[in-house]
Amino acid sequence: MAEHLSTMEILGLAGSISLLAGWRLYLCILATGIAMRFGVLPLPDHLQSLQILASPWVMGVAGVATLAEFFADKVAWIDSAWDAVHTFIRPIGGALLTLAVVDPSDPATQVIAFILGGGATLLAHGGKAGARAVVNTSPEPFSNVAVSTVEDVATGGLLFVAYQYPEIAAVVALALLAVVVALLLMARRFIRALFGRGRRSGEELPEN
Repeated sequence: MAEHLSTMEILGLAGSISLLAGWRLYLCILATGIAMRFGVLPLPDHLQSLQILASPWVMGVAGVATLAEFFADKVAWIDSAWDAVHTFIRPIGGALLTLAVVDPSDPATQVIAFILGGGATLLAHGGKAGARAVVNTSPEPFSNVAVSTVEDVATGGLLFVAYQYPEIAAVVALALLAVVVALLLMARRFIRALFGRGRRSGEELPEN
């Protein structure tokens, strides 16, 4: 019998999953399914509602989507188009994953988890999309590939840590939240500077 999770551990797991889903939703689904299928991650009884992710059909679809995202995310501007399409998909997926973590016997908690989980996923998605738009302004392609690869590794590694060590999942969630906020602030400063340069250039044009 798996150890019962504390409220803090449940919140940490929910936060970690929802934030990571904003970066790599399909990878989160696939990694969780594989881990459950082969017993790599001994999930507690409380999380057995995630068992559907171990379905061969679910893992197959998630695997194809993960592969497509892996390549699309490493090509400048195609990654931004991919992010734009997933502005609606990732928050819903993140909300559903978060919903699977909380106690199904408490409808009020599930509603709150669904709303907050979707919001956290949307926040992480916005930070990722904004940061990648900034990276895409670089004329060379290597920075885009490097950033995308870091996101791949970080998502898989942090998801494993959150599931394997739920007692520190809250720390992982807080660290992810700090990274997401930093990415949003970086993108905001870049956009403001870009529009500022555009206005100054317009003002310097000679009158006819």
